[in-house]
Amino acid sequence: MLELLGGTTRLTSRRETMLTKDEAYQFAEHWVAAWNAHDLDRIMSHYEAEVELISPVAAQLVNAPEGAVAGKINLRAYFQKGLTAFPDLHFELRDVMWGVKSIVLYYANQRGTHTGEYMELSPRGKVVRVVANYSG
Repeated sequence: MLELLGGTTRLTSRRETMLTKDEAYQFAEHWVAAWNAHDLDRIMSHYEAEVELISPVAAQLVNAPEGAVAGKINLRAYFQKGLTAFPDLHFELRDVMWGVKSIVLYYANQRGTHTGEYMELSPRGKVVRVVANYSG
């Protein structure tokens, strides 16, 4: 089960089972709220230290042709660049999909671009891997 603790989200059980609909939506709503508040500490509370993110936007912002950002320190720097580059950044959650140790957030940003982020979760309910895909 996911629970909010001091502004962070974690699994309350170490079971590696499928998330429930409520757990998935709770995670998604907290994640989107953190981004919409432009609160980098709250955003980072969702990620493990050994996180890996793969994204075409990362390829552009950090000049990494493979689009990979590894480690929480590097991810924080990447997110800070994104928040600085897009001061009007705002996400609107469109759908949430959940599975075994994973969640997919589908959302639109302030420019109308749609994003699907596949996130693999650790037993603590924190993101260890993200693959972002975009449209329009």
